[in-house]
Amino acid sequence: MASIPLTTATTPTTLPYLRLRSSPPLRRLQINNTFKSLKSVHHSSISSFSPLPLSNLISKRHTLTVKASSASVTPAPAPAPAPAQPWQGAAIKPLLASIATGVILWFVPTPEGVSRNAWQLLAIFLGTIVGIITQPLPLGAVAILGLGVSVLTKTLPFVAAFSGFGDPIPWLICLAFFFAKGFIKTGLGNRVAYQFVSLFGSSSLGLGYSLVFSEALLAPAIPSVSARAGGIFLPLVKSLCVACGSNVGDGTENKLGSWLMLTCFQTSCISSAMFLTAMAANPLCATLTLNSINQTIGWLDWAKAAIVPGLVSLVLVPLILYIIYPPTMKSSPDAPKLARERLAKMGPMSGNEKIMTATLFLTVGLWVFGGLLNIDAVTAAILGLAVLLITGVVTWKECLAEGVAWDTLTWFAALIAMAGYLNKYGLISWFSQTVVKFVGGLGLSWQLSFGILVLLYFYSHYFFASGAAHIGAMFTAFLSVATALGTPPFFGAMVLSFLSNLMGGLTHYGIGSAPVFFGANYVPLAQWWGYGFVISIVNIIIWLGLGSIWWKAIGLW
Repeated sequence: MASIPLTTATTPTTLPYLRLRSSPPLRRLQINNTFKSLKSVHHSSISSFSPLPLSNLISKRHTLTVKASSASVTPAPAPAPAPAQPWQGAAIKPLLASIATGVILWFVPTPEGVSRNAWQLLAIFLGTIVGIITQPLPLGAVAILGLGVSVLTKTLPFVAAFSGFGDPIPWLICLAFFFAKGFIKTGLGNRVAYQFVSLFGSSSLGLGYSLVFSEALLAPAIPSVSARAGGIFLPLVKSLCVACGSNVGDGTENKLGSWLMLTCFQTSCISSAMFLTAMAANPLCATLTLNSINQTIGWLDWAKAAIVPGLVSLVLVPLILYIIYPPTMKSSPDAPKLARERLAKMGPMSGNEKIMTATLFLTVGLWVFGGLLNIDAVTAAILGLAVLLITGVVTWKECLAEGVAWDTLTWFAALIAMAGYLNKYGLISWFSQTVVKFVGGLGLSWQLSFGILVLLYFYSHYFFASGAAHIGAMFTAFLSVATALGTPPFFGAMVLSFLSNLMGGLTHYGIGSAPVFFGANYVPLAQWWGYGFVISIVNIIIWLGLGSIWWKAIGLW
């Protein structure tokens, strides 16, 4: 049968056939031989031949060709295993450092004159402070853990541990974050900044001053220096630097950006020191002052005492940095043009901007004159927020999404509660008496003694990543010691409050605006720290030198 030899003959010749396909003469030869075979088969038995064997032949040859081709295909690799999920919990080393601090101090013998409860609370408090500095978890979570330990160990009853949440000051700061949200959302903050730049930004120095004073103007209304720096001024400063040809990574950082970033950062610390509502932890200073010396620092008291040294610092610090860390570009003619273009693009004030402006004036006005109307600061803030919510400028959903506000409320209230009960348990008075014996034995006047305390308080900030943590840990103790050594109590409280902001300029982590401006990568770390130390000396001279003269004139001491 012809069909059988044809089918079997193709099997052993598959590979040679595939090799011959690359040679046209041999391929033609094979084709001719194939047709001769078919012709012979046809003549020998035409009746036995049908399309089926030919189809089988074609199918067989295709099948063999596929087999030969598939033999050269590499098998697909097995899918890579899914990457391991990163650890979402606490940072272990900082957590262990926090726990170790508390445990070690817990088992240290209680000093004479200190109750066991007070010593245990101190251990928990310092462990919490270490956690706030090293941040194994967000600040609010660390604070909640500290309160939980104090309740679990019976060091504080539940009502006492969470008493800080009944204090109005943390709520004032939380509400102020919602104001900041509206300020940024409506674009009013950018409009104010662009107006200043369009008027004063024709030179590099003028541009710097326009940014400095626009930030200072907004400071009383936005209590988060991080919000002012990151939400309003960093985008503006970066866009201005790029417009003037000063970019990161191409060697043009010193053209304008390095000086401008460092100037805006250092002056953000000064503007934060000028108003009670300009930094989130300032009201903590006021609260601790009330608890320690039973005197209230009002909004107007703070502003009146800080206005003269603050304005002098705002003028001199940019100029000093301009001399010791100068930009290579001395003029910036493109900056006013860019600002005017941005203002033109923004168009006239929107309805929400007008509502925000009116609400701002209403709230700040009540903060200033609320004492005459018997309206406290928190009530004024609630009234202002009510206007924003009713008009839709800010929605409650947006308020709930402000995680920083609720986090600040949590750790702020926790520090207030623990610091307050350290004082009630008598630990602060014991510490004050101990330091008084040491410093008082030096035989110095209260002015020199206070100067030593101020320097210790200021430069210990190298060990703190949060102004609030520093204030919570040291403010009450140093104020108590200063008072015991003869420093006028209210004067000492005001000075320590101002320095609690100015010390943030030492490092790239010491205040909320530091990581914002440092993260722009215009200034190397060594220069950031070096110039931070230089400006710290300038600020101390201005505030304790000229400031003391002003404070004497207004009867602060």
